[in-house]
Amino acid sequence: MLRVEHIMGMPIVIEVRDGDVPEDVFDWFRRVDATFSTYKDDSEISRMRRGELARIDASEVVRQVLARCDELREETSGFFDVDAVGLDPSGFVKGWSVDEASAILDRTGSREYAINAGGDIRTRGRWRIGIQHPLEPQAVAKVVEGDDLAIATSGAYERGEHVRDPHSAYAPAGLLSVTVTGPDLGTADAYATAVFAMGGHRAPNWIARLDGYEAMTILADGRVLLTPGFPSAS
Repeated sequence: MLRVEHIMGMPIVIEVRDGDVPEDVFDWFRRVDATFSTYKDDSEISRMRRGELARIDASEVVRQVLARCDELREETSGFFDVDAVGLDPSGFVKGWSVDEASAILDRTGSREYAINAGGDIRTRGRWRIGIQHPLEPQAVAKVVEGDDLAIATSGAYERGEHVRDPHSAYAPAGLLSVTVTGPDLGTADAYATAVFAMGGHRAPNWIARLDGYEAMTILADGRVLLTPGFPSAS
């Protein structure tokens, strides 16, 4: 069964090969949007941005997410920083919310499915996934294949220069896109954002040191760099 809904400002596509798509999954994404949206005036994040809600008074789920974002800021030497743009944890929340949706499907007994939330993808079972080319919207830069994949991509080709180096406030240079795969989609999402923010000068060396995560980096000159374990289709 294939189902598509527009939530959190993006299309969410869920395909389940071995059953139906439960309403609980989309209800979960609606709750995430209501809680973490930076566009809804009554969300907890919007209230925190306006200074109406202190972090200590936020809901447990918000405190947990922000605590993980704090850890990711340290892990990425400050290149993933949700406070750099006035508190916006979207670079982690999107992948994290897909991981939680995956857990809902797991509990229903689904073993063959794919969730795609604005390019953040989580699969169960074996799938082949095409990664969009950053300069050619109808072309595929690389096909990824494997079991139980988590794939996050960051670049400027969909939403313009929305990722900036938190240290300089400038848009990064030298990269077209970064795709990160690994066991946790929220972490992969944050890593992809951080690596893109680093730009072409720093990113390759930092990626080479990742533990448990693999990456594909497309440089501004068109070169494609893959870490040794990146799950490219043969």
